[in-house]
Amino acid sequence: MDYNIGDIVKLKKIHPCGSKTWEITRIGVDFKLKCQGCNHIIVVPREKALKMIVSKVEKDVK
Repeated sequence: MDYNIGDIVKLKKIHPCGSKTWEITRIGVDFKLKCQGCNHIIVVPREKALKMIVSKVEKDVK
């Protein structure tokens, strides 16, 4: 699956703040993800990030 900067993705595990959705802010060798609940930022190696991601959340089209 292709991921782009700004995509909202759902991860397998729940963050301690209670959110499962994260925004992709950087893509490369590492993925930089920003929690949608508390704005916490993590940097994860690409291979691990691809295993963590369950699905891409569709944005509302208006």
